[in-house]
Amino acid sequence: MPITATVCASSANLGPGFDALGLAVDLTCTVHARPADEDRVRYAGNGNLKLDTDNLVHQGFRRALEATGRPPIPVDLEIHNDIPLARGLGSSSAALVAGVLLGDAVAGHALGTDGVLQLAADLEGHPDNVAPALLGGVVLSAEDEGRWRTAALPWPNEWKLAFGVPGFEVATSDARAVLASSLPRADAVLTASRLAMWPVALLTRDPTLLRVASRDVLHEPQRRRLVPGFEASQRALWEAGAWAAYLSGAGPTLG
Repeated sequence: MPITATVCASSANLGPGFDALGLAVDLTCTVHARPADEDRVRYAGNGNLKLDTDNLVHQGFRRALEATGRPPIPVDLEIHNDIPLARGLGSSSAALVAGVLLGDAVAGHALGTDGVLQLAADLEGHPDNVAPALLGGVVLSAEDEGRWRTAALPWPNEWKLAFGVPGFEVATSDARAVLASSLPRADAVLTASRLAMWPVALLTRDPTLLRVASRDVLHEPQRRRLVPGFEASQRALWEAGAWAAYLSGAGPTLG
């Protein structure tokens, strides 16, 4: 100590890849940690947060020490965040991953990259934002007998991303609350088949496949009412020639 962790933003789901697919975005959350006599936190950057010591960075830090058998220690955190808050760009995941990375560093990197991934994804409940925030690039994740498995996919340099970030927030808890508890078989088949188009499109560098790869029936139809203008904006992007247009994470950002 002092130690620093810098974690990138992420865009999850990319349409039908609900809780499974995400990509890293070039915005960052940087946390400087120093030894202290009691937990403290200072915040600067996007939004006007008044954090207490139960914030996500401190939570991740403590859980990493616990997972490695180390006793909890107080730490002073200075957070500089460029990621829009509650907009579907993984600000919460970035904070959590930063905390776990800092705790793992104090523990002599006992967890390692995979251990950090497993712990952070377990704490988050799903790996779609956590995996690209930690590993970078495009990452497809799946649960396998109680562990998270990831596969990195190439992003063609000539493919460009643009995000429309509204001026209002959508809480992840609200976006999950509107989801249906069951899915018709036809929608499950559509979701699986369209998600499978993503790695094919990336590996073959064929952007024409992205239109079908990014069309979702699992979560976007339920979340539209939380994002006024989303459907019209998505249609306008398709008509303008965009290869893909999707709700980033829980929204309200449109990718």
